[in-house]
Amino acid sequence: MYNKLMGCLKSVREKTDFVPEVAVILGSGLGEFANEIEIVDTISYNDIEGFPVSTVKGHAGRFVFGYVEKTPVVIMQGRVHYYEGYPMQDVVLPTRLMGMMGAKKILLTNAAGGANENFKPGDLMIITDHITTGVPSPLIGPNLEELGTRFPDMSETYSKRLQTVIEVCAKEFDIEMQKGVYVQFTGPNYETPAEVRLAQIWGGDAVGMSTAVEAMVANHMGIEVAGISCITNMAAGISKVQLDHKEVQETADRVAENFKKLVAKVIVNM
Repeated sequence: MYNKLMGCLKSVREKTDFVPEVAVILGSGLGEFANEIEIVDTISYNDIEGFPVSTVKGHAGRFVFGYVEKTPVVIMQGRVHYYEGYPMQDVVLPTRLMGMMGAKKILLTNAAGGANENFKPGDLMIITDHITTGVPSPLIGPNLEELGTRFPDMSETYSKRLQTVIEVCAKEFDIEMQKGVYVQFTGPNYETPAEVRLAQIWGGDAVGMSTAVEAMVANHMGIEVAGISCITNMAAGISKVQLDHKEVQETADRVAENFKKLVAKVIVNM
């Protein structure tokens, strides 16, 4: 896997020598933010040898390199999910690769279902912690000693400092933020009402199909992690309507302007 990562890095470096300070992964319906930064380079995932390619409709499938004000960033416009059939090591390869490009901080975003009954569609949630009982750990297998220790501490996977940064930035725009625990399941099916009740019993506030495993490998590498979920729908058993991806897209579109303002401000202040 380390050799595969080095091959991907070599492929990227043949196309750009851009060194980011901050990495960003944009979730479903949130990808337009990448088009609004000062773009220096873009690389399609298809043009990186050995790189897993997203098959999800609406995910652009490219790295965008550029600046948010003076901060150099690399943005994943579309991510790879476990449910697409990739091994977990490939799912987290892009996160590791951005760290190897030079990123010291990462902002993870996603569209999520609300498991906390006090939430409503359109809320933005600061991720304070996560639960990955429903998916395999991305750290299973031989440890990549070049990247981090065999038994990494996860007591502060999501940086408390960056949680405060998000709160301060949100206040500036008068954006109300929720805070909570994100539970990752495999997908691609939405969770059953019983699984959502289980997530609630565990202490989960939002459910989704990404993000937590990316946070784990970033933390393993010593990258400082922040996470924001866009609550695009209430989860099964709470929602009174059947769940579909169209609702996710519509809610993400509705909150896009607030989201983009917030993400830009957070990047500059990370």
